Amino acid sequence: MTALTTLSFDYQLDGLDCDGVVVSGEDASAPTVLVFHGMEGRSDAQVEMCHRLADEGYRAVAVDIFGREVRGMEAGAGSMADLMADRDRLRDRLFGAVGVVGSLPAVERDAMAAIGFCFGGLCVLDLARHGSHLKAVGSFHGVLTPPGNAPDELIATKIAVYHGWEDPFAPPADVLALAAELTSRGADWQLHAYGHAMHAFMAKFANDPANGIQYDETTARRAWASLVDFLAETFPSP
Repeated sequence: MTALTTLSFDYQLDGLDCDGVVVSGEDASAPTVLVFHGMEGRSDAQVEMCHRLADEGYRAVAVDIFGREVRGMEAGAGSMADLMADRDRLRDRLFGAVGVVGSLPAVERDAMAAIGFCFGGLCVLDLARHGSHLKAVGSFHGVLTPPGNAPDELIATKIAVYHGWEDPFAPPADVLALAAELTSRGADWQLHAYGHAMHAFMAKFANDPANGIQYDETTARRAWASLVDFLAETFPSP
């Protein structure tokens, strides 16, 4: 297994003190994949995903858009609600985070992608909707609600959506609306819907099936394998 390096870095975003984590292998030219957090804020689970991406040969960066003072579901709920209510501000934070990562040493701006989980899944979709230069985004059990402020232009970013069919936060009507939205904007998009899977199926700590929130080992394995193929197609080996 390739030796991995983990480094933390600090940055400012919308007046907030934020902290990110870079996990990388020995290939300095590796493409970079940003990992966006959910309601819990920048987390160890996010960094674990970075290690998994680095094992696949990518430079992975756990980004923080809530600020270092916001950690955990209870604290993050307010930050997420504020940004969901102000999608212009959310857009600006997202592009700010992408810009910060793009300026890090050894990061090639034209070889970047992003993935996100739950709220982070919405974040990466919004980056594609707003014309980010990211080559591809992958949204895991993301909220699908359109921002209402996106330009009516073609989407160049490739999009993969990994969706649990029993996710109460993204009902079938929202899935169909997203398909229509992305098709109308000419996006190269794909949707993987997993039967019986609930919200947060990738999160090992998720255990609230009464509210439609539950980790699912089989679905998590299938979705990750699909992401690996998606990224390999986006960044083919020379």
